[in-house]
Amino acid sequence: MTVIGLDDTDSRTRGMCTTYLATRLADAIVDDGGQVKRTLLVRLNPAVEHKTRGNAALAIHTDHPADTALDLAADHIEELAIDGDGRTSPGLVVADHDPTAAPDAVAAFADRAIHARLGIDGALAVADDAGYDHRGWAGKGCDVVGRGRIGALAAVGAWAAFEEWTYEQIAYREFDRCGTPRVVDTESVFAAATRGYPTVWDTIDRAEAETVCVPNAPGPILYGIRGDHPDAVGRVTEMIASESVERDRCFVTNQGTDSHLRTGTLGSLQDGTAYRVDGIVIEPPETREGGHVFLTLGRAGDGDSDGDTADGVETAVDVTADCVAFEPTKRFRDRVRGLRVGDRLTVCGEYSDGTIKLEKFAIRELCRTERVTPTCEGCGRRMKSAGRGQGYRCRDCGTSAPGKVRRRIDRELDNGWYEVPPCARRHIAKPLVRGGFDAPTHPER
Repeated sequence: MTVIGLDDTDSRTRGMCTTYLATRLADAIVDDGGQVKRTLLVRLNPAVEHKTRGNAALAIHTDHPADTALDLAADHIEELAIDGDGRTSPGLVVADHDPTAAPDAVAAFADRAIHARLGIDGALAVADDAGYDHRGWAGKGCDVVGRGRIGALAAVGAWAAFEEWTYEQIAYREFDRCGTPRVVDTESVFAAATRGYPTVWDTIDRAEAETVCVPNAPGPILYGIRGDHPDAVGRVTEMIASESVERDRCFVTNQGTDSHLRTGTLGSLQDGTAYRVDGIVIEPPETREGGHVFLTLGRAGDGDSDGDTADGVETAVDVTADCVAFEPTKRFRDRVRGLRVGDRLTVCGEYSDGTIKLEKFAIRELCRTERVTPTCEGCGRRMKSAGRGQGYRCRDCGTSAPGKVRRRIDRELDNGWYEVPPCARRHIAKPLVRGGFDAPTHPER
């Protein structure tokens, strides 16, 4: 077997997409007498600076000889991906072994590529140690040759590194139509999405009336259907009415798996990494300019045993981090706005400059009471302060109380997981509808 790794062949000037190049290459391998066992679409660290939106690298598993595959892949890159885009730095890595036989160092590199920011020198060292052939290119004006070899090497090691996989069926339009408005029948997409759900997910966003599967970028992708089973995504694809499809391919992918998340602790988070973090709300949500919603999460002690943790917030918290739900997360912001000081959470998202960019959160414990000024039992009016440290007194009835009292409050939120809507979800983030979470879920559709 041969594994071909590709990355950074996207072009903003010609509309090129690495998945399209990989599809063209896979078709060429078959035309050349080879077989393609599978094509991987591997989502890498979404916090990497040099990336397009989804930060995808591609791998083709084939029986074609490694030297022939190398030349064929290089020809396709030079034909389709090299142009005047100074941000394009294509990379190619070819391994002459079964996909499961990647050296431990290569598999470990693939894992790190999802969680960290890696450099080209380290990637080339790992590739050379493994005995892999690799080539690099640069678009006009690009200052790094073959930066894409980082992702290409990660794609080579992905099959040995990861266990959870999903599927995406991508349909491509006629290439000369790139840059023109896509013709996809919205009603057929919504009907197909309804039929395929929940096995097929993130096809549409019902609340926003948006066809999530149809991209806005000027590339060759017409639509992409994601799900848990290849037959299911294929059936949904067949139900969609659209302009002519030039070619299509079903990719095996780590999309929708949360494989980018690491377990972290407030106070030890590193920029450019996505985490799953426990904490307690210590400052209430605040909507700021642009519609972004912020709150402050703190590391805290055990709090009260009765589910009301607000009393322990000031004394127990020692480390904090801001959390933000950006405006594009739409109605998810209302879930964040519904949180209160004292709520115990698990939050998920990328950490950058002291802030966690929220992708989902789980409510572990809701603060269900609040401290309020006591009410006079005689007249029903609210008492007034009797002075600093002297409690409260009803000036009409003369009754008194030593301090504030607890009042039960109704909460619109429940314990469990909440997520951003499909229109705002990162490719690699796991939709709640896929299951496997450690608490009740409240999926967005």
